[in-house]
Amino acid sequence: MSVKAAEEARPRKQLSRSRQWGRVEVLPTVVAAIAAHAATGCYGVHGMAARGLRDGFAELLRRESNHRGVEVRELDGGLQIDVYMVVQYGVRITEVAHNLQTAVRFEVERSVGVPVIEVNVNVQGVYEP
Repeated sequence: MSVKAAEEARPRKQLSRSRQWGRVEVLPTVVAAIAAHAATGCYGVHGMAARGLRDGFAELLRRESNHRGVEVRELDGGLQIDVYMVVQYGVRITEVAHNLQTAVRFEVERSVGVPVIEVNVNVQGVYEP
């Protein structure tokens, strides 16, 4: 069985809903875009970062590709979201991360209607102008 066939055979209970008139399916990249939009709107967040570091430096993503800084996984009870970001210099990182967790959880649950189990925040760097 190929990887694509195995992925299609896997049930997607959380992000797919059948209704009388058809089926609604939300792709994980859409959830990632929603989460990235919510994250960039938080105070103290300079921008989204690519997953992983190159030579010890974080790659700051452009606005069009912010969804690449978010990883979404489907679990039994809902979604697990990992956010990779760069914070501004001089802010309290723990408060920014907590506010980001709250904002991402609220926006994803409001927009998609799927419970968010956890939001993990990974600070990839600090921006100093």
